[in-house]
Amino acid sequence: MQSVTEASDSPLTERQRDVLDAALGLLVEAGDTLTMTSVARRASCSKETLYKWFGDRDGLLTATVQWQASKVRGIPAKRDGLDLISLTSGLERFASDWLRVLSGKISVALNRIAVSHAGSDKRDLGAIVLENGPFAMARRLMPLLEVGREAGLLAFEDTEEAFRTFFGLVVRDVQIRLLLGDRFELTDVAIDGEARRATQQFFALYGAHTNGAG
Repeated sequence: MQSVTEASDSPLTERQRDVLDAALGLLVEAGDTLTMTSVARRASCSKETLYKWFGDRDGLLTATVQWQASKVRGIPAKRDGLDLISLTSGLERFASDWLRVLSGKISVALNRIAVSHAGSDKRDLGAIVLENGPFAMARRLMPLLEVGREAGLLAFEDTEEAFRTFFGLVVRDVQIRLLLGDRFELTDVAIDGEARRATQQFFALYGAHTNGAG
């Protein structure tokens, strides 16, 4: 998922972040019925301010999804100083952040609404979550994977395939179980453990030493 600061020329102000947090809270409570009026009321601001900052309702929804997604910290895709330790640490952190966001009540609510829009005439949250969710996450992580390959740490032919494999190793069945109402909870310790496991398995598949490359 693309962060809010990636989607605009300047970072959000503290007040704008408060407004987006209010919108996220309403999405959890009210789901598809979120309106500019309800967000303005919850955030104690005017609708004119919302329109000025975010444009229409789709713009507000996009900023809201991006703000939620920005909690997954990016990793600089730089060749200088990149070694096996720093690449492993970066992938583990990315995976850990990703699982925390995906398994939270807010993301579950967002994704349930997005799924309900799939295959319908509604654009709204379905297309917004898809574009600013897995597609944007791929755009953020694939450059790092390619730098890792250039550094002789990873070996793969198709960058998108490597990303999708990492996605599957990290998420596994967690998202679908939560979407279907499973009430299990992932502790911080469990999430960090899952992130380490996924990263180790990814290196087992794509580590240069495993593939005899580099």
